[in-house]
Amino acid sequence: MIRNHIAATLLCVLSLRGFPQGHPPATNTAELRLQIVSSVSQSRGSVPAVIWLEPLVGTPVLPFVPHGRYSLLQRNRAFTPHLQVVPAGSIVQFPNADPFFHNVFSLFDGRRFDLGLYEAGSSKSVAFPREGVSYIFCNIHPEMSAVVLSLSTPLYVIANAAGMDLRGIPPGEYTLHFWIEGVPQPILAGLDRRLHLSAGTTDLGDVKAPTTRTSPASHPNKFGSTYDTNPRPSY
Repeated sequence: MIRNHIAATLLCVLSLRGFPQGHPPATNTAELRLQIVSSVSQSRGSVPAVIWLEPLVGTPVLPFVPHGRYSLLQRNRAFTPHLQVVPAGSIVQFPNADPFFHNVFSLFDGRRFDLGLYEAGSSKSVAFPREGVSYIFCNIHPEMSAVVLSLSTPLYVIANAAGMDLRGIPPGEYTLHFWIEGVPQPILAGLDRRLHLSAGTTDLGDVKAPTTRTSPASHPNKFGSTYDTNPRPSY
């Protein structure tokens, strides 16, 4: 059992037993279970998190096929869903269902873009051509935030309070990657590990990672400045 005890406010409890989502069970199956627990209260949490497997040389690669149109809806000054995982190369729609303007942007490593102002009832789209994490905001409403994680593998799980199960993983060599909201990228990179998976059960034990639950309003606008706190009646 591997235990990585880093000073933490969140506890990711991982039991790696198999994969993947959307594929039929095979002879070599297993089950991946992930739960996030507050290290303070020991209660189940709802911090957005994703774990995925990157197949290494010699390991079968499963195609990550899009399952339809991807969308981040803007309604009630919020993005829905807050977290979305898409195949690399996908196009994501950004429809505006609010009765006022939005200006969706991202200035981070995953995909940099600025959709400019667009009105109620209209929609714009963005292609995510490569793997990466894109943190998305509105330049008018600082309370709005979302995350798009583009991957090249279907071997992933999104954490929730009840945990997630994945089945049908091909045996082989993998790198296990983590994304947990609020955890700095250098810490996440330090959680990566190489795994050899075969038929049966592999238990990784407990993995702890620090996080900061900051307010979405703490991020800068698309110009790198603080948001204007003066009311904007037209928006």
